[in-house]
Parts: sequence; structure tokens; C-alpha cells
Amino acid sequence: MTTPLLERWVADHLASRVWARDLSVFVPSGAPARRADVVRQRLGWLNLPVSLAPRVAELVNVAHDYRDEQARHVYLLGMGGSSLCAEVLRDVLPHELHAPHLVVLDTTDERTIREATETLAATHTVFVVASKSGGTIEVASLERHFWDVMEGALGDRAGRQFVAITDPGTALVALANERGYRETFLNPPDVGGRYSALSLFGLVPAALLRQPVEQLLESGRTMATHCQVDAADNPGLALGAFIAQAAEGGRDKLTLLLPPELASFGAWIEQLIAESTGKDGRGVLPIVGEPIGKPSEYGPDRAFVSIALAGQTDLPPIARLAAAGYPTFEIEMNADDLGGELFRWEFATAVAGAALGINPFDEPNVADAKSRTQAQLDARHTQGMFRIDPPFVRGRGYSRREHGRDRDHPPAGRYVAILDYLPREPHRVEVIARLRGALRRHTGWATTHGIGPRYLHSTGQYHKGGPNTGLFLMFTAVDESVSAVPGTDYTFSALKFAQALGDFDALAAAGRHVVHYHIEDPAADYSAALESVLRDYR
Repeated sequence: MTTPLLERWVADHLASRVWARDLSVFVPSGAPARRADVVRQRLGWLNLPVSLAPRVAELVNVAHDYRDEQARHVYLLGMGGSSLCAEVLRDVLPHELHAPHLVVLDTTDERTIREATETLAATHTVFVVASKSGGTIEVASLERHFWDVMEGALGDRAGRQFVAITDPGTALVALANERGYRETFLNPPDVGGRYSALSLFGLVPAALLRQPVEQLLESGRTMATHCQVDAADNPGLALGAFIAQAAEGGRDKLTLLLPPELASFGAWIEQLIAESTGKDGRGVLPIVGEPIGKPSEYGPDRAFVSIALAGQTDLPPIARLAAAGYPTFEIEMNADDLGGELFRWEFATAVAGAALGINPFDEPNVADAKSRTQAQLDARHTQGMFRIDPPFVRGRGYSRREHGRDRDHPPAGRYVAILDYLPREPHRVEVIARLRGALRRHTGWATTHGIGPRYLHSTGQYHKGGPNTGLFLMFTAVDESVSAVPGTDYTFSALKFAQALGDFDALAAAGRHVVHYHIEDPAADYSAALESVLRDYR
């Protein structure tokens, strides 16, 4: 599909300039020198399908060692780009019969961590500790906990069950050496977390799951070749132009229509686009997991991308939306194409960000939320309590506090973000999806559902850096149990609550409208409480 923006990009040789590392694509004239430095240090993803091909045999050998030792589970401790791609690979790529099962732990939720701890078999479990910076607080806390568990079970053999993925020279490198990890994989440092799908952060889990790593890279290489041409049929250029032109026309809610088999792919796309584009008061908000509605239920801020698996018969109603005047873009893919689709979305996101005048490779507001979380933990350590401002007011079954504008006068392009720090319940995603559909039908607003603290490394950047059009409904609860994080003075429960408080503080500092509901009964029916609250916003 040709658009005026795509035609201009082809005429300007944009694709060739990206591959030539022409920084002017991403750095406007007069921009601070540090912006050029950031871009220069984040373009390594372009060559990953080629540069990492020689590492495949090494990865397969490590996987074979664990196969011979009858590894049955792989626990991935990571956040954001270090974990989301592994979920996609697990759900989409084929794997050998009797291959290990992947458990992704990108959480500080007490219930989830307790259940994972109680069910692990030490001698048959491999831990992948994944962190680009080597110091992500969630990953470090999870590593301390599971190291304590494994050392208690295996003694000085515990390190053989751990591998690390990180950048050269990080604290995680030193820790892995000290603890005797079996392997430490050093990722190319010029690759940002959300652009790391085809890096070692994706390839190591794929190898451990006995998936076709070489095929994944070959698919990526094929797509990278297609994305180098200055032509309208450049797949990444076409998708990027569609995203950017829709956003420039006020359609900044990019709604993904996906089959259930690609739900994790949607979560990966959500992080990639939201964290890359949501800054400087601009951006594109991906809408993922929202039930499909009638064309009349959607507002004028929507554009749609449909991704279907080849041969799928139950296709999303993209034709009806196109007939109703909504911009639409269709993708059909095979599981074998996954590496290429990952690369296509990375390329499209980078050029769309450039068109919107933002730097698609930084994430300034993520660091702000992290620092505010640490400030809350420091307050608890020095004063014995968290700093909660404004204070809670007790209500019916929960306490409530609010910052920001009156919800009766919403801005144009409003969206509702449900920020869910409640203890994990497997069915709650479906419950919230139903509530999101009801909210959209009654208000016309787009809706998102972020599970905390996971979303802090995803849509959290857009929440603070993107347009100020969000209504943020945050939910926390008293945990039924608490587990100490070894080597610290806090528990996982305290850490998760500090993260919610830190995010509230960051949203308030950014002038956002945020309402925080805290459920004080650990035996409460959380889904019923959510439904009760959300009914008030319809």
C-alpha cells in the first residue's frame, strides 16, 4: 500500500541512509550532541542476523549439554526486551519433542514467585539471568532468591544450572564469575533491549528450547535484505510509513488484531512501539488484547494492523474496518517467518519514530520511574514507611487516591490504561478484556492493560512521555504472604508496592490523571473488585 509518506521516503533514499548509518535520519539539525551519541550506539540490531550466525554452534552445544543432563524447565529471569521475545519464540516457533518448558519470570509478584519456587526441580531446571544493564532491580532480586533456593538444594553445584546474558563489563558478568555460572553470554553492546529479539537475548532461550535458531536468523537475514531497498515494496519501510502517517493524521492508537496464537507477539510489539515512540509529548500507542468490536465502537484516533497466520480461516474483520474508513494494514505470516517479522517491526518502528521527530532508541522516562521506586524503598528503610502523597481515603472495600484532572472533562484522544499490580490470577486477563470491551462501547476510548511491574519496561515510557491523554487506573493489594529478597531489607511484596508507588509519583510529576485503588483484604475477589471500580468509568 503506497502512501505519500512512503513515496517521499523512497525518493529520499531513506532505507539506504538507515543502512549507511546516516545519523541525520534520526537526529534533526540542531539536536544536542548526546542524541547523536545515543543513536550511534544503538544501531547494532541492523546486522544481528548476519553477525550472530557464527555463534549458533556455540549456543547449540550449551543446549546439548543441558539436554544430556535432562533439563526439563528453563526459568528466564528478565524484564522488557530481555524476556518478551523469549515468550514469542516459545509460543510461535516449533520445538523438539520433550524439549524443556520455558517459564518467564518478569515480575515481583509474591504469588507467582512462590508458585514457581514450590514447583521447581533443582537438578532439572536451568536459570537464564538476562539483563542488558546487569543491574535491573527485578532481575537482581529474582536472581538472589533463586540462587538461595538452588544453593540450598545443590550446594556448590548450583552455578552449573545458571547462565547469564548481559553486556560486556556489567555487574552481572562479575556476579556470574563469582557464583560459577556455567556460561556468560556477552551480547553486542550497541543493541538496545527492545531491538534485541535476534540477539543473544532471543537466541539463547531459543537454543535451550531446542528451537531452529539458524532458521530464525535466516528468516531475519532475508527480511533485512528486503528492508535495504529504496522501493515501495520494502516491507519495513511500508509498515513504518503506515504507522507514522496514521499518527500524524491523529490516528495514534495502533490497534493490533491478532489470533490467540500470536498474543505474546502482540505484547512484544507493544513494548517495541510504545517505548520507542512515546516521548516528547508524541508517540504511537499500541492497543493489544482489546476485544474486537463493531466499526462504530471505535473513535477517529484508530488505525489497524491485522496479523494472520498462513492458512488461518477465522480472520479478523479487517475488511469491515477498511470499508468504514479506518486505515488498515494486513500481514500474513508463517511460523517459519518469525525472525523476519521481528526484524520488519524493528525496522518499521525505527523509521516511524524518525518520521515523528523523536529518538526511537532512548527511554528517558523509564529511568525516572526506576529512581522514584528506589526513593520509595529508601523512605521505607530510613523512616519505616513508604511516602504516600496524596494519602489514601478509605472506600468500600478499598482505599483510593487521585492526582490530576477531573475525569468528566476528558481530553480528545482519551485512552484508559489499567495498571494491574494485583496478585496473579490466571483468568483475570480474560475478565479485564471483557471489561475493556465494555468501556470502549460506552465511551469510545481505547483501552490498555498493563501488568505491573512488567509494563514499566514497556508502555510505561509512553504513559509519561507520550501525549497527556491517558486516564490511569492503578490497582494494588495487600499480599497474602511476604518473601524476603536475600541480601536486602525488603520483600518482593514491598518491592512491588514500591514500584507501583514510584510509578504513581512519576505519572503525577508528568501531570497525568492517575487514580490508585488499594485493596486491603488479601482474600478479596480481585476480579470482582476491578469490575466494580471500572463500572464507574462507563
